[in-house]
Parts: sequence; C-alpha cells; structure tokens
Amino acid sequence: MTHRIDLHTHSTASDGTLAPAELVRAAAAAGLDVVAITDHDTTDGWEPALRALPPGLRLVRGAELSCRWDGDQPPVPLHLLAYLFDPAHSELVAELTRVRAARLARGERMVALLRADGIDVDWPQILALAGGGTVGRPHIAQALIRAGLVATTSEAFGPEWLGERYRLPKDDIDVFRAVRLIRAAGGVAVFAHPRASRRGRIVPDELIAELAEAGLVGLEADHEDHSPAERAHVRGLAAELGLLVTGSSDFHGSHKTVQLGAFTTGVEAYERIVAASSGVTAVASG
Repeated sequence: MTHRIDLHTHSTASDGTLAPAELVRAAAAAGLDVVAITDHDTTDGWEPALRALPPGLRLVRGAELSCRWDGDQPPVPLHLLAYLFDPAHSELVAELTRVRAARLARGERMVALLRADGIDVDWPQILALAGGGTVGRPHIAQALIRAGLVATTSEAFGPEWLGERYRLPKDDIDVFRAVRLIRAAGGVAVFAHPRASRRGRIVPDELIAELAEAGLVGLEADHEDHSPAERAHVRGLAAELGLLVTGSSDFHGSHKTVQLGAFTTGVEAYERIVAASSGVTAVASG
C-alpha cells in the first residue's frame, strides 16, 4: 500500500490559517496517512492537533526553527524542520521562547516602519490576526491585503513591501546550535527547502556537508519553491552525504495556494526519521 506522508504544515499556532484541529481533519480529508505539524518556533499546536486526530491519520509532532548562518554578511536566514523532539527540553524551550519574542518585537518594528510612511496598518489588528500564535510576515501581509494595498500574500512579500523595503532581520538561532539542540532533545533535523533561490539567498553545499557532520539527518527536496533542477540538486547532494530526502507541501492554508499532500515523503525516509528520534513518538488516534 502507498502511504501519503506530508511532513511540513502550519496551523494558526504560527502563520497558517487552519486551527490545529482543523489542520489534522483537513489532512485526513486530503487522503494523507501521516502529517507533521511544524509551526514556526512553537509546539503550541501539538496538543489540540492530538486531541482532534482523526482515525487512520498518524501525527508527527515537530516545529520549523528560524535559523541563521553567519558565514555570509548579512547572515543568511534558513529553516530547520525539527521532528519528534522532547518539547520540555529546557535549552531548546529557552531558544524557542527567545526567538518568538524577537519575532514579536520585529513585527511591531516593521509595522512602525510602514506607519511612518503613512501606510494604514494597525499592530493590535495584526496581533488579533495572529490569534495568539507566533507572529510572522504573513499576518502583516493580511493587514496589507485588508487595507487594499496588495492583492495577495506573494505580492506583499515582494521587494517593495515585506520582501525588502519593510523587512527587518530576525534574531534567529545559529544553525549549528539548532542542530545540536534538536539532537539533544531527541529530535531529528531536516533542512527545509535548502535550494529555494526564489526565496532569496541560499547557502553553499559545503555548509550542508558541515551540518551533516554536526547531525543534520535530511534535506527537503520536493517543495513548491524548488525548481526541478533545484530538486535534482538536493537529491544528488543528499545521496552524496548519506542524508534522507523528504517532500512536503509547506501548507499554510489560505496564505498559500499549495494544498496538503501536494508533495510527499517516501515511507523509508519517514521510517528513518521515526527510528532516529527519541523525544516523542509519532501518534495515531485511539
């Protein structure tokens, strides 16, 4: 039997538009067998997703960590998917708490920049849009859409808006420290969309080789922001370094057009992730 496995999705605990309970129900309705909840720098969606888990769906609890590589200036932002780690690991919890606070402060500063240019966006409204979740640029993008200034999230992420002009750096986790912390918490680290040049700067293959030595386990190859050539490059690099390869939707609900299960992960890679973890288990309902 073919299993459909999507290992990268977001709920309202960060910048998705479906609540965790809605997310797992939508995953089952989309015909998935396994779904990972990987909100930005938070595990807040884990419990509500678990409580609502439909029969026949297995939940992988994870997070997408906001990281940086200091080997270039300014530092290159990148994301690590952390799977099945202990959510009570004190050092990792402290870093995630710090990053969320920094995201909040950065969001407020970006809104102040917009307002200084006479753009009518409102910080309390953006906090309300986030609904207590980790505040991100998609929430500011929604405010710009509501104000009639842009038509879509992708337009809001363009260089004249949140992509460059009003974008501020985040106080992210050093990527080597992040890999070490994920491992220490019994989790498995996979590099999210590592060659997505359309998102901005990418890191050299040499860094990925160093991260593999430090404990990185896999690379996300099949992703909507990778061209076919970029996917092929990631697969070749993973084979060279002995890393597993994942595919996933990076689903954000209506903030993006991509649908659950648009890209999937093979059973062998999923089983390697489960086998390499010791923090929490992948859970099925009942």
